[in-house]
Amino acid sequence: MTETGENSSRDGRCRSRAVVGDDSAAEDYAGARRSEPSLRTTPTGRRNQVPSSAEREELLLQALVDMADTLVDDYDVAELLHLLVNHCVDLVGAAAAGLMLSDQRGSLQVLASSTEQTRLLELFQIQVDEGPCLDAYATGETVTAVDLTEVGERWPTFAAVALDQGFRSVHAVPLRLRKETIGALNLFGDRPGPLGDRELKVARALADTATIGILHERALRRAEVLTEQLQSALNQRVTIEQAKGILAQAGNLDMGQAFEILRGHSRNTNTRLSLIAHDLVTGEVSPAQLFDAAAARSRRSPEPLA
Repeated sequence: MTETGENSSRDGRCRSRAVVGDDSAAEDYAGARRSEPSLRTTPTGRRNQVPSSAEREELLLQALVDMADTLVDDYDVAELLHLLVNHCVDLVGAAAAGLMLSDQRGSLQVLASSTEQTRLLELFQIQVDEGPCLDAYATGETVTAVDLTEVGERWPTFAAVALDQGFRSVHAVPLRLRKETIGALNLFGDRPGPLGDRELKVARALADTATIGILHERALRRAEVLTEQLQSALNQRVTIEQAKGILAQAGNLDMGQAFEILRGHSRNTNTRLSLIAHDLVTGEVSPAQLFDAAAARSRRSPEPLA
């Protein structure tokens, strides 16, 4: 048996959790077993033969075209990932495939699977906090178990459940770009043994394509958020300057004195400075009210020590 990344530490891994709405992956898994007794002997309901070289080339070209078509403005990440897992099953001869993606808090979420059975098994990994997909995400390295009967010490709970479902091997490929890992792709086999080098390269190529698309989309969103925050700050600054001008004119003050009145009122009422300025500019608060509040604060202030 070959296992990559076995010596990696689990201490640095963020504690993962299941998707909202899946309160108990173990209960779902048990229910699925009761309702689908044939899953144990036929994990995917399809043959998982490795395609010939000609077939693989045609399938790979079609997969890249399909995934490229999804990488447009406002594309659906879920659709992209479902394409990825299904193409992986077709191209590498896996019995099934599942994919986890990290959210903004670093927790793993099950985003795509080739079968409902695989989705429940991926959720089970998250619930028990063990399994190849979690290790691949934590280490950023491909994790391989060519025979699940020999990994009882490493993943005792996951291995037992996976074997019970008819899976015998697993390969977990990280979704990684340079030093950033955003998830992992699980490829399940119904017989022991490693994937071929070509099959692993195909899986990595598809995973890399999805990773680049997802990170690009996240970068665009972050840029949009930063732009909105900057514009909001500029707008608030303009409003504060207008409010200072109103106070300065109404009280025959300089701009510094006007700002101190605004800031003093903000602190005394525990209200954001930008909101007080907005109320003054829109007429919801009058300059006289701020002057009166400032005078009251002055009267309450203790006399300085001699």
